Amino acid sequence: MKKDYYEILGVSRSADKDEIKKAYRKLALKYHPDKNPDNKKAEEKFKEANEAYEVLSNDDKRRRYDQFGHAGVGSSAASGGGPGGFGGGGYADINDIFEMFTGGGRARGGGSPFSGFEDIFGGGFSGGGGGGRRARSTGIHGTDLKIRLKLTLEEIAKGVEKTLKIKKQVVCSECNGTGSKSGKTETCQTCHGSGEVRQASKTMFGQFVNIIPCPTCGGEGQVVKDRCTSCYGEGIKQGETTVKINVPAGVQDGNYLTLQGQGNAGSRGGAPGDLIVIIEEKPHDLFKRNGDDIIYELAVGFPDLVLGTKVDVPTLDGHVKLTVPAATQPNTMLRIGGKGIGHLKGGGFGDLYVRVNVFVPKEVSGKDKEMLKELKKSSHISPNHGEQDHDKSIFEKAKDIFG
Repeated sequence: MKKDYYEILGVSRSADKDEIKKAYRKLALKYHPDKNPDNKKAEEKFKEANEAYEVLSNDDKRRRYDQFGHAGVGSSAASGGGPGGFGGGGYADINDIFEMFTGGGRARGGGSPFSGFEDIFGGGFSGGGGGGRRARSTGIHGTDLKIRLKLTLEEIAKGVEKTLKIKKQVVCSECNGTGSKSGKTETCQTCHGSGEVRQASKTMFGQFVNIIPCPTCGGEGQVVKDRCTSCYGEGIKQGETTVKINVPAGVQDGNYLTLQGQGNAGSRGGAPGDLIVIIEEKPHDLFKRNGDDIIYELAVGFPDLVLGTKVDVPTLDGHVKLTVPAATQPNTMLRIGGKGIGHLKGGGFGDLYVRVNVFVPKEVSGKDKEMLKELKKSSHISPNHGEQDHDKSIFEKAKDIFG
């Protein structure tokens, strides 16, 4: 199964374009083939990041991917081409990646040689410009929740609505999600209300400053007073909820649906995460799936294959009559149109294919053996024998044996 694009980039499903771009550029610089010569693992990770960014940076592709998973974007993102026109089976020069995200910030003239790095690594070098104070978040964003939904082939064929009870983090009813009995907050003493802290380190290029969310307040700049005893100041606690899931026809094993805002509740007023519903297809007792078509194995007695017959054939929604033509050969596929699985994209259904094979009894009586020996004498039955008159009544007798 292909990796989830959000997991590849290390972002949440609610990440905006800036977050996606920032996550991609870090991976692109880390795993770029120019920096990792002859490193197949790094090259593969670079390609994965390119593929993920190509889909998630495009609003239409991302919408289809969120709804239908990899099936929603087909092979359009599997070419290995990178964003910004870096496709064609190759990869972008590492300097092109700098320009792509810094607007041509490569060192030129008398400009700072680190002007591009400053934006890429989210901080500033000593003497260079800073990135400014980041916007303070409201609460802590809830995490995404993944569940697996097992479906029968009958449910997949026409689509189904499922009502499920799921356990997840919900807003605390005691404090209404604030985490505080009184609802009051105070300025965080670690970051002094900025929501971020700076970490300085020395490199060969000089002093490097990295700005990260404050670990004490989670980037909020505020901490709660009078912590709620029910949720221990988090504003959320474990609970249970009921959700309705509308599954379209034609989904496949491994596809998933995204229910935005139905995941774990955010702490202290933060936005909720998403609910990711991963489809699992149950094996069927009668049918095998081939895309949107289904295959049924039908065993027919030898006389019926020779003379032709009509049989009842099961489908996903009842039985139908199928005509087996005279002289049907073993392993013949007969098609029943529109009795397969509904198409995920567009209307209509796939087909039901019936593979016809001869039924061979494991045990026969002495009388049956004598009839078979007589039947074997016909050149039409056993072509290795010499030319003999064909007696149709022999086939009629054979029905007593096989049919």
